[in-house]
Amino acid sequence: MIAQGQVVKVGIADMNVAKLPDTIRTSGLGSCVGVVLYDERLKVAGLVHVMLPDSSLGRVENINIAKFADTGIPAMIEQLKLEGVQPFKLRAKIAGGAQMFQFSSSRDTMRIGPRNVEAVKEQLKKYTIPIVSEDTGGNSGRTIEFDPSTCMLNIRTVNQGVREI
Repeated sequence: MIAQGQVVKVGIADMNVAKLPDTIRTSGLGSCVGVVLYDERLKVAGLVHVMLPDSSLGRVENINIAKFADTGIPAMIEQLKLEGVQPFKLRAKIAGGAQMFQFSSSRDTMRIGPRNVEAVKEQLKKYTIPIVSEDTGGNSGRTIEFDPSTCMLNIRTVNQGVREI
């Protein structure tokens, strides 16, 4: 009999880790980016729900590290190391980064989704973590769920159905 796991839920600007037989899920990915870091052999996965590209955008002293690409990804790597993961064995799958609203201005500050994707990719490159697959951009929200046993990322996109990468 196959063990039935729980769904570890990750909120907006949040992060968590899942191990077999659990899966890990986040909803509300509009301009936000869901970053799954996983070790295929250990069947351990971390998920960080990145809301903004850079912690310098935070206007408070005590920032939520999961909220930003430049602080959330390093923190997730550290959390996975506590689970016995060696960082050089990590792989990534990413989804989200939609441009949810159309603005008459083409100012860069309004391109939150694309800027989040760029920042996530920059961090993953910095840590030499390869992106195995991605589903980014567009203008629709997503819910993602990662299964550490199969290393598949299930993506439900508003008005576009379900796909796996």
